[in-house]
Amino acid sequence: MFKNVAELVEIAESTSKSISEVMIEQEMEVTGRTRKEIRDQMLKNLNVMKAAVERGITEKVRSVSGLTGGDAVLLQEYIKKGQYLSSETVLDAVSKAVATNEVNAAMGTICATPTAGSAGVVPGVLFGVTKKLKPTDEQMVNYLFVAGAFGFVVANNASISGAAGGCQAEVGSATGMAAAALVELAGGTPSQSAEAMAIALKNMLGLVCDPVAGLVEVPCVKRNAIGASIAIVAADMALAGITSRIPCDEVIDAMYKIGQTMPEALRETAQGGLAATPTGRELEAKIYGVSLDKK
Repeated sequence: MFKNVAELVEIAESTSKSISEVMIEQEMEVTGRTRKEIRDQMLKNLNVMKAAVERGITEKVRSVSGLTGGDAVLLQEYIKKGQYLSSETVLDAVSKAVATNEVNAAMGTICATPTAGSAGVVPGVLFGVTKKLKPTDEQMVNYLFVAGAFGFVVANNASISGAAGGCQAEVGSATGMAAAALVELAGGTPSQSAEAMAIALKNMLGLVCDPVAGLVEVPCVKRNAIGASIAIVAADMALAGITSRIPCDEVIDAMYKIGQTMPEALRETAQGGLAATPTGRELEAKIYGVSLDKK
């Protein structure tokens, strides 16, 4: 079993196995389930993700609060015009990350990866690159196992909770997970996956959790969007041979320590950051009839 990224990479490289294979074998050892049972479960997760993405990019789903909905469709329409500034792959991933989170906010079914509030990044990136990489279902399932392997390390060595470590622990972790998984999907090495995770997570350090009205909608949905774009760029950088000067495990540890020193007002309490802006308070009062900070 591996406890950190260094051990994960060492096992993969010393046995000439992929990270996804190492994660599957660990799951078999820990749970006692067969390979087929474990892969079948992950395939179900993949199908749930696919359904959420498809719903979000074809329906203008709206949350009960009215704070979010319809942006994924707008992005898809924008892509079709062909006048985008970044790239079709990046924008498609961004729109599908948004789609997932809009479905979540509308009380739809999603997979927490690693949490509901950060559920858009991993599937957004995966389904955003399918047109370019044309992965099989087996490869897509493997992508999810790689994401799971890195999420496992973060959860056991730091945190994936916004209440405990800020949004860096949620969307930040998801961004790193997606970057690492994309590297394997694109044919990269285990070491490159670790570099992609480190590069992505470094750029999310210090990200606070400040949900407007205490709901996982604003700014959560758009943070998933930006997380998806960062994940793709980080994967490209790692595949190009660029490395992180700070090892992946040390980046994860730094995230944990930053989260520990982060003020309570910036850890999912809706007491600070964007939640405490005049507009944030106005939206809160509109939804609840009174601002939460006056209750």
